[in-house]
Amino acid sequence: MTQIFAVHSAYGLATAAAAIDGGLLGTRGERVLVPFTSSRIPEISRSIRTDPALRSLRDRFDRIEDLDELLGATHPSSWRPRDADLPVLERLLTRAWSLDRGEVELFVQSPQVAPARTLMTLFPGAPVTIVGDGLMTYSPMRVKLPHTIAARIVRVVYADVVPGVTPLVGSPLASAVPVPAALFGAALAETADETADRESLDTDSSTVLVLGQYLAALGLATETEEVAMQVEMIDRAVSWSPERIVFKPHPSAPPRFTDALRSRAAFHDVEFVEYRGPLAAELLAERLDALAVVAGFSTALPTVRALQGREIGSAGNETVLSRLTPFENSNRIPATIVDALTRTDGRWTDVGALQLLVDAVGYAMQPEIAAHLRPRAERLLGTLEQTERDRYFGPARLAALRLPGAPAPTPVQRALRPAGGIGRAEELRLTALGVRRRAGRAWKAIRGR
Repeated sequence: MTQIFAVHSAYGLATAAAAIDGGLLGTRGERVLVPFTSSRIPEISRSIRTDPALRSLRDRFDRIEDLDELLGATHPSSWRPRDADLPVLERLLTRAWSLDRGEVELFVQSPQVAPARTLMTLFPGAPVTIVGDGLMTYSPMRVKLPHTIAARIVRVVYADVVPGVTPLVGSPLASAVPVPAALFGAALAETADETADRESLDTDSSTVLVLGQYLAALGLATETEEVAMQVEMIDRAVSWSPERIVFKPHPSAPPRFTDALRSRAAFHDVEFVEYRGPLAAELLAERLDALAVVAGFSTALPTVRALQGREIGSAGNETVLSRLTPFENSNRIPATIVDALTRTDGRWTDVGALQLLVDAVGYAMQPEIAAHLRPRAERLLGTLEQTERDRYFGPARLAALRLPGAPAPTPVQRALRPAGGIGRAEELRLTALGVRRRAGRAWKAIRGR
């Protein structure tokens, strides 16, 4: 059995490598890495195919077939061939990659979109494993896949960074295969350049690491609001009484963001250092031996908590949750998980409670795909007070799905509410038309016609 790994992120590659190390992927066969670049502008991004920091992770595979090189000018996310071309493409890929057509197993990230979805369609007999990519893995599937694909998704392999909580992607049919934190951490550690920034990263001072995300670019906040959120992160970081705050900005964020945070740190009389080096946030936290890590809804937060036992904090997630549109936005589950894990009241620290929250939000996001989770959503919502319901769900969504806690409908809403597949107003019109027709037939019968 040839195992084909179509992955695009360092996190996904580390997850696959750790799963291989742990013997979690079944019978050993030839393993083929098919890397591709998912960024909108591949020319300015470093591919996992060429990144020198990922060399040891790539060595877990027997050979590499670069999908970007194969597709040429076509962006991988735009690779959606016509149905009539699929059989020919399958034969061509089988020949180009020296595959046995009947002995292929696919491992993919982001199964809802190309190129993963294209590959799953090209190899119609191949069982499929979803490789997790951070907190997005805990979200339900964004689109309803055809049965010919969905029925072949047999498992989800994911880094167990929220211990005890099972991801929703691929459920309820796919089995969950968590990669232990120790294995994932060991694979991730291989990507660190031991000589990088050694001189600039002083480890003698007690430090809190703060991570920027640049939500303004996603339309989730104005730049002014984002600066305010990151200033709040500085305030939250100060609560650990560090001697220094190290800020790792988003690569695309403007310098004025950092200037505002530097001023806030000076207000608290705390040293402020900006870091723009190559280390991933998780590895930077380890290198700094950080007291805590503070961010928005970054995957790094639960990762450093699970792998390194560090404390974490967040800011701005309640605002983000209220701004995410549509409700199905895939960032909703990551924001929900991080918000729940960093609440100062500790309300969701119990694993069972957090799983119930994830299931309920997942159902509200995708009520058709995750229909099996409705009883779980009803169970949770029946116990929450209004402020807590509004924080994670919102009245309009509850009303649309007729879930517990929804506001009572107005008379107009009751009149227009769909019933039996049609609107109430249309139902009343048809009822009235039926009554009139029956009355007409009765009148004719009375008159002997």
